Amino acid sequence: MTQITPELLLKAYAFGVFPMAKSRHDQEVFWVQPKERGVIPLDNFHIPRSMKKLLRRQEFDIRIDSAFESVIEGCAQSQPSREDTWINEQIVELFIDLFSAGLAHSVECWKDNELVGGLYGLSMGAVFFGESMFTKSDNASKYALCHLVAIMKAGGYRLLDTQFTTDHLIQFGAIEMDHGNYMAELGEALSQLGFFKGPLPYSMIERLLSLHPKTQTS
Repeated sequence: MTQITPELLLKAYAFGVFPMAKSRHDQEVFWVQPKERGVIPLDNFHIPRSMKKLLRRQEFDIRIDSAFESVIEGCAQSQPSREDTWINEQIVELFIDLFSAGLAHSVECWKDNELVGGLYGLSMGAVFFGESMFTKSDNASKYALCHLVAIMKAGGYRLLDTQFTTDHLIQFGAIEMDHGNYMAELGEALSQLGFFKGPLPYSMIERLLSLHPKTQTS
């Protein structure tokens, strides 16, 4: 089994490469460098109207880094929409190490004191590499994504890397960027520093994500 250290993993991400496994229980990992990279431009982040309503209602309690291992395990488990995942035990252990070093983070949705969804990823410079998300309650992972973007905007981040695009992400403004442009954006963002702090008060969420309906003038 190929052993990857946290240090090697950080170098790989800085060169636009990340690891995946063929399945949850596969012991091997392989390196991926997509020709078309999925990103969500922070300035063009789009929130569907139904999600804005949930955010205004403060549907879930948001916590940051309070249950990282539970979040990554939730992401690694099969769900109705996906029978298997690319997160094997080696990747889980690597990201737990990175979390212990303060470099990986989780955004968690809680309801009635139960973890019902969330996401995790890696923070380097002013880049957040979004790894995966999971949900046990309708819209919980989308809700976590909105809070992630608000945290990134508040913390001076420049790039939200989603690795690939999916229908789930396209509705929020995800686009594909060719490798050359992505590497230029990545290098610029890595030279800066973002601060990952949360959860944010609702007043900041409302302002950063423009949740308040615009009034119509006659």
